[in-house]
Amino acid sequence: MTGSLLITGGRVIDPASGGDGQADVLVRDGVIEAVGTGLVDNEAVRFDATGAIVAPGFIDMHVHLREPGIEHAETIETGARAAAAGGFTTICCMPNTSPVNDSATVTSYIVQRAREVACVNVLPIGAITKGSLGAELASIGSMREAGIVAISDDGRPVMNARVMRRAMELARVLNIPVIDHCEDLDLSAGGDMHEGAESVRLGLRGIPAASEDVMVARDLLLAELTGARFHVAHLSTTRSMAMVAFAKVHGVRVSCEVTPHHFALTDHELETYDSNFKMKPPLRCQHDAEAVIQGIVDGVVDAIATDHAPHAGSEKMQEFERCPFGITGLETALGLALSELVHKDRIPLMRLVQLFTTGPANILNLNRGTLAVGAPADITIFDLRTEWAYDVQQSYSKSRNSPFHGRRFRGAPLATIVGGEIVWNRE
Repeated sequence: MTGSLLITGGRVIDPASGGDGQADVLVRDGVIEAVGTGLVDNEAVRFDATGAIVAPGFIDMHVHLREPGIEHAETIETGARAAAAGGFTTICCMPNTSPVNDSATVTSYIVQRAREVACVNVLPIGAITKGSLGAELASIGSMREAGIVAISDDGRPVMNARVMRRAMELARVLNIPVIDHCEDLDLSAGGDMHEGAESVRLGLRGIPAASEDVMVARDLLLAELTGARFHVAHLSTTRSMAMVAFAKVHGVRVSCEVTPHHFALTDHELETYDSNFKMKPPLRCQHDAEAVIQGIVDGVVDAIATDHAPHAGSEKMQEFERCPFGITGLETALGLALSELVHKDRIPLMRLVQLFTTGPANILNLNRGTLAVGAPADITIFDLRTEWAYDVQQSYSKSRNSPFHGRRFRGAPLATIVGGEIVWNRE
């Protein structure tokens, strides 16, 4: 972008520098030119952020955009629009497309398509194995050259420990993290919700917390063995959180993310058999939800990610046992995080911004998530007071599978700026 933008009067919070105070932000030609008080540029477009928070652009390191191959549920274009409406300036898309993103050809398609149609930055994550079948390593090196920022088989975790070890060894050489959806598929087979008192009461097949815990334990041991950077996707259990905390203290190169739905909801929500509450990992019990929040409070958690997983209504609105796992989450993430974490005085605002910015940026080695002079002008402006209700029928996503329809929030994105350009404005 050419030209300049002057954001005035906002409370600027930048975890990368530790800055927190009223200031102006001047953007020129797509980069941050200055941050300070009393900035003047008579040629600039002005944005009055008085009373609002001005933060580095939010990064969601775990989304499903479905393109190529599953465009009836989501596309790169529609997913990017939903991200912008949620305050995200950068999103990282998982490889479970059709075909799977297991080659430079598919990676290059995603990169090029994003340049053409996406209003936010779209960074692809490549598959660990060919077809995400868990047997043979994908073309990781060529995908890295084509633009991937990490590798993951996501919803189809690598069950073979030897294959995962080889993937970690290669990822260490390429300096990219290995992201694992930690689930022992044998332990979770046939399950539809968290295994516990609620699953017994509702007569639904359970997915034990141990199915996550044993895979986290395995991968932590492999990460220690290989020296690789290992990232736990959507961590959801008490024991997994404890193991990650222990591994960090003992020098393992591990990071983890949690989702808003795992700290905002519990398995009690499934008493209506509403398929919009069906996801993987499943909604856990209250004890696990509290452990997730405590992990955020204690600094164990590195990032909040949405695991935005759109499904067409014809697929999602089936019998509970038959419908797919997953919910949309880009447009409700900030509202949930503010409601459950900041407004309830669990964490300060600086910590919240960190979880959406420097946290994921550091995990993925991105030159983003900061308002430093010279950095890309990706900026999220949000408000702590705006009261609003989420209407899923007004979503920018192609899919409507959200459990938060009608939920009221306090705090919302006001504007999303990518490369110095306002790509979404609440007004």
